[in-house]
Amino acid sequence: MKRSAAAGAALVAVLTAAAVTIPSASARELPHGAPHYYTTKTPYTPQERLRDYEAAPKGFAPVFTENVARHGSRAMTDSSDGDAVLAVLASAGAQGGLTRLGARLAPQVQALLAGAESIGYGSLAGRGVQEQRDTALRMERRLPSLFAAVKAKGEPIEVETSGVARAVASADAFTDGLKAGDPALAPLIQSPVTDKDLLYFHKQPQNADYQAYLADDPDLAAVIARIDGRPNTAKAAGHVVSGLFAEHFAATISDDDKISFSRSLYELYSAAADLRAEAPAVDLDSFLPAADARWFAYLDDAEEFYQKGPAFSGRTITYDMAGVLLDDLFAQAEAKADGSSDKGAVLRFTHAEEVEPLAVLLRLPGSAEAADADPDHPYTYRNNPWRGADVAPMAANIQWDLYAGTPHNGKGTKYLVRMLRNEKETAFKPSCKPIARGSNFYDLDELKSCYGRS
Repeated sequence: MKRSAAAGAALVAVLTAAAVTIPSASARELPHGAPHYYTTKTPYTPQERLRDYEAAPKGFAPVFTENVARHGSRAMTDSSDGDAVLAVLASAGAQGGLTRLGARLAPQVQALLAGAESIGYGSLAGRGVQEQRDTALRMERRLPSLFAAVKAKGEPIEVETSGVARAVASADAFTDGLKAGDPALAPLIQSPVTDKDLLYFHKQPQNADYQAYLADDPDLAAVIARIDGRPNTAKAAGHVVSGLFAEHFAATISDDDKISFSRSLYELYSAAADLRAEAPAVDLDSFLPAADARWFAYLDDAEEFYQKGPAFSGRTITYDMAGVLLDDLFAQAEAKADGSSDKGAVLRFTHAEEVEPLAVLLRLPGSAEAADADPDHPYTYRNNPWRGADVAPMAANIQWDLYAGTPHNGKGTKYLVRMLRNEKETAFKPSCKPIARGSNFYDLDELKSCYGRS
């Protein structure tokens, strides 16, 4: 069942009015403290507390902010994984082939699918609404003087999306958060505009070479096949199946079908936390042992790494296309600094396919290390820090704050930039020099030079 952007906006309004409260989830822990492995479906958690931010240099104040944000937690895109799991469970049940644990799984899957159907497959979930709303409220708390100036000067707040319903709904939730924090901002927030070239570039005609890479590149196909074919995959799948099905039924399932079943179950497991509001009673942790979940998470991360991340050393096909987004970040900051823009903020809402390659171009920590081109030495958790849960969790965001002030010599106005990644102060790439050792503030001209924009 598909939902329109209007339906997504209606969901935002209903949940905001109802003040839905959803327990936050750590990026690495379940509520009971055990590790979990949700990769890019990890619910959002801010990574720094307000009291820990570095103070701006004396004489400097924020004059502009901009972000690039992934949509919030959402329903899975369709019911295919749930249908596949339910079909096997039904066959096993008809043959007396379910263990006591296995007999408990179907109702959980059915409840999860019902939760997804209640909002529409692929749509922003209640948790996603709250993630965006709360992020907006924290932005206001971090930058009170900026938003006071925005109100005083009547500066517009520009909102851009990919045009996909969950991104539009995320924008609505975020701006609803700004309005809740300060109703006087409401008339300054512009209606969302769609810019697919900027915020859905991976699907656009100008990036046909990237689409061909995903569909036909022999190196990509070979490395994914090599990773998927490792013995641990069959071992983990066999372990999952043995816990759910009686021995006589498990013996009738081929190794390939055991892997397919287990990977579908992993997809449901990783989606369940995002649907906590719509399917609060669903808990799939006991059906997928942690060690097995970790392996299937690695397989998922490997696909993301090679398809949207730094991929192969010496090749830039997966992230060159994000240059348009990096250019826009600079262009908006430069326009504010040179006086050609009166905007108080620019808010962008997009997808993992845009956030991951942008992180590579920015050379963000843990996001940009490519893998050896040799398929015998692929990306692994041991040799590379890239993790989907860190690079692009649900509602992942990159924010630039522009500060203006007078330098020590008293001549002119100087502009500084501070970057936040998932609300944590984050250094620009190592070749960029901050204004002082250990500082998170960078001269805008230094960044322009460092990223080749001079």
